Amino acid sequence: MAQEVQPAALALKIPARFCGPADSGNGGYSGGRVAAYIDGPATVTLHRPPPLEVTLAVDRDVDGGVRVRDGTALVAEAQLAPDAPPLQSPGPVSPAEIRSARPARYFQEPVFPCCFVCGPARAAGDGLRIFPGQLPGRDLWAASWTPEPSVAGAGGRVPAEIVWAALDCPGGIAAAEAAALDTPIVLGRMTARLAERPETGWPCAVVAWPGARTGRKHIAFSALLGPGGEVLAAARAVWLTLPSPAGAS
Repeated sequence: MAQEVQPAALALKIPARFCGPADSGNGGYSGGRVAAYIDGPATVTLHRPPPLEVTLAVDRDVDGGVRVRDGTALVAEAQLAPDAPPLQSPGPVSPAEIRSARPARYFQEPVFPCCFVCGPARAAGDGLRIFPGQLPGRDLWAASWTPEPSVAGAGGRVPAEIVWAALDCPGGIAAAEAAALDTPIVLGRMTARLAERPETGWPCAVVAWPGARTGRKHIAFSALLGPGGEVLAAARAVWLTLPSPAGAS
């Protein structure tokens, strides 16, 4: 089933429920909302943290891309991505492997505990509660995820922006853990391809693995696997490390 593209509007708003940091939108969710204006796989670049509960203007470019603004400030832009990652898995991942995954160091002291996707402070039925860990003997991070009714769209299927959200944080955690980072990391750009949106109740898995890194930029890949291990969606992301606070050790 192809990605469902909602009719374009002239504005969008990120509800407070879908935060990443407490005062801005989760990067994957926000990117998915912007990607809805693109007919096909999309690349979304975040130029600043998406504000919550603010009406953002959406403008179309002559080349089919879109720009999202908060007043005169550019928040995000998107364009069609024919080079989006293929719908391929890095290999089979069993539920037993996921259960035996080593918990990510990030969750010992999470920077964004209220994140809609990976925040441990979010209750079941509110946040997605996707907590990836490293699989034994593999450079691969994974978590189980069963979509529940509060994120259901029409017909019981998960909206595309929720799939984007699920693909988001696992990639960042994989990149940060692989690089042994001790500074925060935030999403800068994400490219995603969706083949099918899961239904609520489907036992899915999200897998992620690190790519190359240069300076502040860290590449990560992620995939959403369906109940049979089929790849429902795949993403490539560029993550950016934030400078350490002045005086921090």
